[in-house]
Parts: sequence; structure tokens; C-alpha cells
Amino acid sequence: MNKAKKILKLFLAFLKIGGFTFGGGYAMIPLIQKEAVEKQGWVTDEDILEILAIAESTPGPIAINSATFIGYKTAGVLGSAAATFGVVLPSFVIISIIARVLTEFSHIDVVRYAFLGIRAGVIGLVIKAVYTMFRKVKKNAMAYVVMLLAFVCVAIFDIHVLIVIASCAVIGLIYSLTLGRKEQGV
Repeated sequence: MNKAKKILKLFLAFLKIGGFTFGGGYAMIPLIQKEAVEKQGWVTDEDILEILAIAESTPGPIAINSATFIGYKTAGVLGSAAATFGVVLPSFVIISIIARVLTEFSHIDVVRYAFLGIRAGVIGLVIKAVYTMFRKVKKNAMAYVVMLLAFVCVAIFDIHVLIVIASCAVIGLIYSLTLGRKEQGV
């Protein structure tokens, strides 16, 4: 497949993902995985885990960062731009339309109930994404401890996510370096 077709395919795939996913980046993860891994074969499941870790660790929304990384890995800078534009365009259009008319219809019960239903569905999608990622990541006692500590720091103590991510990275580095030394007998 030539590069122009690949770039168009990236744009259309991420346009579809951006247009049919409500609830933001985490709700898009299952669709990104299905499209990029299962349907298109652009990346592997392991790549998705790494991309999500990087996307979560860098500034900006996770879905946009993921699209950017997958686009770049698939077709370079132009692929990156196409995937990013594709995932952003539907939200931009929808938000522009909603902003113009929402104030006129926000008092209508049907509209309020529709948004309540959408929020409930989004929670389900986020739980599904967490479950899928949890199943695929390598687990050991240290991973469970770090996961629990990260959750407690963010959910209970309201520590900023960037501090938690950086701390988890440092813990992972220290653990892997000490484990690597033990395995080598140093």
C-alpha cells in the first residue's frame, strides 16, 4: 500500500474513532485497540500498552497522543498529522454545534436524561479499558504494590497525576535495575 493510501486510511480510521466514541480518551482506548491492532495491524497489543503509557505521561489528551503515536509509527510525520486531525475533527465539529444550541435545550428533561445515559455508558467503557489493559500487562507482586500505591495517591490523597507517574517510573527503574543486578549475580 502506498504512503498516501496509508495516510488516508489512518485519517478515516481515527475520524471514525473520534466520531463514534463519547466520553473522552479513555473511552476511545478499546476502539483504538480494535482498529489499530485487530483490524489494521498497524501496531501490536504490546505497542498499544507502551503507546498508552507514553500518551498518559505526556501533556495532552490520551486519545490525541495515542493517535499521534500510532500515526507516526505507521506512516511518519504525515501519518501522525492525519491520525491526530482525524481523531480531533469530530469532537471539534460536535462541540461547536452543541455550544451553539445547548443553552437553548438544556432545560428539556429528555436532553438531561440523554446525557445521564451517555455518562453511565462512558463509565462502562472506561472500566472495560482498565480491564483490558490489566489483563495484558505483566503482573508480579511489585506491579500490584505500585498499582495500589498509585491509586491511593491519586484517589485518596489527591496527589497530582504527573508526580505519581514520575514516581512510578522511578520505582520501576529502581526495581528493574536491582532485579537485573540480582539476576546477573552482581
